[in-house]
Amino acid sequence: MMKGRLFGGILTLSLLLTACKTTGSATSVKTDLREVVNSPDVTLVDVRIPEQYEAGTAKDAVNIPLAEIQNNIGSLKGKKVVVFCNKGIQADQAMEILKKNGVDAYDGTSWKNVKAIQDEKQSGK
Repeated sequence: MMKGRLFGGILTLSLLLTACKTTGSATSVKTDLREVVNSPDVTLVDVRIPEQYEAGTAKDAVNIPLAEIQNNIGSLKGKKVVVFCNKGIQADQAMEILKKNGVDAYDGTSWKNVKAIQDEKQSGK
């Protein structure tokens, strides 16, 4: 009985961790995200805790930890927002909150992904 529960829990967890990244075609999502990240009116939001943010983040990103996203809806409404974290799990949760509250939000997944998009533009690719 316990073995079945453990397997079910692991299966559910693995589905949760992979399911959110499989929708849509990767090419169109990346192209759109590149345009959004590099647009002059975008607000980049790192949803990790301050210590992680200070250790490294994307250029011009602001730090609004996931726990504080709900309290910052007012300052983000009407803006084009890209959220990201370390691996995308917190960013997914932030996306859910922002979309539910009518914020024009995009999932940048990780800060390294967003930074790579910025670096790509700077190198002229």
